[in-house]
Amino acid sequence: MKIGKERKPLESKVDMTPMIDIVFQLLVFFIMTFKIVTMEGDFKVKMPIATTQDNKMDEVFPTVLHVKIAAGDTGGVAQVEVDTDGDNLQTFTNDWPGNLTAYVENVVAAVEGDPSTAQDTEVEFDIDFSLRYLHTVKAIESVSGIIEPDRSIKKLIEKIKFKSKSRD
Repeated sequence: MKIGKERKPLESKVDMTPMIDIVFQLLVFFIMTFKIVTMEGDFKVKMPIATTQDNKMDEVFPTVLHVKIAAGDTGGVAQVEVDTDGDNLQTFTNDWPGNLTAYVENVVAAVEGDPSTAQDTEVEFDIDFSLRYLHTVKAIESVSGIIEPDRSIKKLIEKIKFKSKSRD
């Protein structure tokens, strides 16, 4: 015996229009913000030249520029010293980024002929812990390359390392 009316099951419908709008917005966002970067692991490996003699090996040591940056009381740059393998010491206090770039450009040109083909030159930074990060970035920019007036980039040194030392 049935009491009352027979109920039909409720149908539920999901409106897909808002979801499709969100998907397209995300797609446009990711397409607009996508940056193509160079592949990681693209190392420049200099292999030795094959010879017939086993014990003779041509080994060319790179020119190393030792750059020491001393910090002032407020975290600014007090002094920049550049030493080329103990040969000569250059000290910069005023306009140090420009002077450092010019010095690196001259050293690379003297060693390798063309500053844009700096293969065997590297920089080792010795930076005070109290130096502000902004000045560290300026120092890296000063030795790695310059932007020419025609907006082209002139590379100087690609091999940059930092001297490891413990904090006092």
